[in-house]
Amino acid sequence: MKYVMQFIVCLVVMAVPLVSVAAEKQVDTKAIDRAEKYLQDMKTAQARFVQTTHNGAQLVGTFYLQRPGKLRFEYDPPMEDFIVADGVFIYFYDAVLEEQTNAPIQSTLANFFLRKNFSFDGDLMVKDAKYAGGLLQIRVVQADDQDAGSITFAFSEKPFELKKWRVVDGQGMITEIELFYLKTGMKHDSDLFVYVNPNKKDGKPRYND
Repeated sequence: MKYVMQFIVCLVVMAVPLVSVAAEKQVDTKAIDRAEKYLQDMKTAQARFVQTTHNGAQLVGTFYLQRPGKLRFEYDPPMEDFIVADGVFIYFYDAVLEEQTNAPIQSTLANFFLRKNFSFDGDLMVKDAKYAGGLLQIRVVQADDQDAGSITFAFSEKPFELKKWRVVDGQGMITEIELFYLKTGMKHDSDLFVYVNPNKKDGKPRYND
């Protein structure tokens, strides 16, 4: 659970860019605009993911997205924890403690990605953009608190698609999510994005409690 909690912290606090030993090349605004449009147009998605923490520990699972407002991170067994956003709240289930914590989506970093209209303007701003490690990397910060940290989105060029993102919090805690086999444009079962308490002590699942 501690690795999921690290992920939670990185979602809830704005957090330093992807590091690469490859040569870097600055990009023009057209590339940034392309990435912005790509994220705005991504209404539904599904991918396998590898989550890597600051100490190198890795978790594997499946990521589901339905914008606006909804996502799910389902970890592979034996991990039974999960993360789900239902359009209003984002829930983090701890299978060991058999309990969940939650927060309004708008109070978390996830809101910047889950909102209906995605933009690198407004309350976000692009701090830098470059080509490194074969990826277009765009680092964004909160416009009103640039020292709070950053999130870096990384895109492949051919095809142009989101490959990973990295968040680093103010304490230097890093969480990186790398996507594989990304698919977009599908129709998801709405039940994916409802928090269901796995504890069926009364014989029935409990929703969003």
